[in-house]
Amino acid sequence: MFGGCFSKALSSLRSATVSRSFQFNRDIGLKFGSQHRIFLKPVQKIADTKRYYTTLQSNNDGKNDKEKQNANPPMFGHYVGGGLALLFVGGIISSQDFRRGTIDTVVIIERVGVVTVAMARCFGLYLWVLNKKYESDKQYMEELSKTHRKAADITLQALRKNGGIYIKLGQHISAMTYLLPFEWTETMVCLQSECPESTIEELKEMFEKDTGIKFDDYFQSFNDKPIGVASLAQVHKAILRENGNEVAVKLQHPSLSKFVPLDVALTKFVFDMMYKVFPEYPLTWLGEEMQESIFVELNFRYEAANAQKTKDYFKDYLKLTALRVPDVYTALPRILVMEYIGGARLDDLKYIDDHKISRSEVCGCLAHIFNNMIFQSGFVHCDPHHGNIAIRALDKPKNGHNFEIILYDHGLYRTIPNQMKVDYARFWLALIDKQPDEMKIYGKKFAKIDDKQFPIFAAAITGRDFDHALSGDLEGKRSQAEIDKMKEAMMADGMVLNLMSLLATVPRIVLLILKTNDLVRHLDESLHNPLGQERTFLIMANYCARTVYKDDLANNSRLYSKWSLSWLCGLLGSVEEYYGRNLKLYVFDVMFYFINLLRKADLIK
Repeated sequence: MFGGCFSKALSSLRSATVSRSFQFNRDIGLKFGSQHRIFLKPVQKIADTKRYYTTLQSNNDGKNDKEKQNANPPMFGHYVGGGLALLFVGGIISSQDFRRGTIDTVVIIERVGVVTVAMARCFGLYLWVLNKKYESDKQYMEELSKTHRKAADITLQALRKNGGIYIKLGQHISAMTYLLPFEWTETMVCLQSECPESTIEELKEMFEKDTGIKFDDYFQSFNDKPIGVASLAQVHKAILRENGNEVAVKLQHPSLSKFVPLDVALTKFVFDMMYKVFPEYPLTWLGEEMQESIFVELNFRYEAANAQKTKDYFKDYLKLTALRVPDVYTALPRILVMEYIGGARLDDLKYIDDHKISRSEVCGCLAHIFNNMIFQSGFVHCDPHHGNIAIRALDKPKNGHNFEIILYDHGLYRTIPNQMKVDYARFWLALIDKQPDEMKIYGKKFAKIDDKQFPIFAAAITGRDFDHALSGDLEGKRSQAEIDKMKEAMMADGMVLNLMSLLATVPRIVLLILKTNDLVRHLDESLHNPLGQERTFLIMANYCARTVYKDDLANNSRLYSKWSLSWLCGLLGSVEEYYGRNLKLYVFDVMFYFINLLRKADLIK
């Protein structure tokens, strides 16, 4: 029995590793002769990145999670210990890419061992707590919470030990506060600022290898201390020798090219094994999402294409958004040279107040940026955390604002299908209008959920407890009592199973929308908007209404002859609905305008 499992798993692991390794190294291995000038002019840059963006869209649009069939859990011993370690090592070393001798076999074994031991320890913890009998539900909840904390700590140490994309995985978990247990997300938060730094010698060697140009011939000056370090890359400030432009240079960690194919296959294998042992807790979607997105994020030409597309689109919406996307000068798979734009973190309230920037105005711009992405363009930045957004004060107001919102890191985007946009918009309008039956109808349409999953989905998408979410009461700030109530609800009997079922069944693009919603909500809360969240929801309602209005007009024209009585009635109904919501936002904005005047006159804070 073990031999059959071994052969099947080995074949699967080898196949996944070879295919992904080939794709990754094909891009990373691009050579540029010394005669090639990598300082690209704008037209050259756009043409060069166009085909990468097209490939990205064809690979990522509209993908849903595959349904998983329940399997009887096999014996625990088949998946842990020395046999599992040998399985990984055999599969990886036998693959074509890793026989070249560029990776030390001892390091591979060590990385595999770290993951294997951590997985075995976590499995043991959960098997113990889930099979134990308890005197009360309260005791069970307390023990499960302790187990979550212990397992999260074990996993955290393994992620820190291996680094690279494991740090990225931990960051992804920490951002999923809307769905994963609090103990897990809280434990992983530290990884947002704990990323290992590559040495300047490693970076110079990689730069010269990938470009064919001497490092000092390209840069007039280069600050060895990075201005930012992330899980996949780090950013340095520099000056170009060719024209003296001040730039931000994003350089991928060189070690990733050695370990990513191994780590992706290893991560997916772990989640697959978790599903075999705990079929009622499916997390295979997390491994699949990483496998799908990581190779895109590691090719900076995709990021350059995404940045250019976003910059071009929002040039017509600067009065509403104050958005600034840095220009990209050079885009290679592991190197990105961008315009340097200074600024402060979005949660630096002292900077905002010292420069007399209106917090309410910033919140409004954020609402316009991300609601436009979701409901209008459909091209969504899926990682808008504090490290990827900055604010910059302007000496002279521009486009009606005395600040700019700078959006960085365009590696992770998704395109929302049009029908999903419409159903999502109708869901939000039903929620705002306090129509739970309509919410269920459209929640099922765009998120593929059932009645049991609906309450937890409504809470996840709004960031509020079940009562607030289902009643449409979203305008007030979340109290500590409400947050505690949400934590208790997550531990209730059967809720964890419903949560895991939800994660496994909803389309992955919906999970990324949920993640984006949650990150934007945290940004908004960190600004302590003096006007509260009412205007933010009015802005979102306006975008939802516009999306629904366009869909209603299209349906009306499809169903009825133009100028017929039915067509006119449908048109008038759509116009009334849309402009009625517009009027609410207009009235609020007039009030907002006068409040700003009073604030500028120092009559109010």
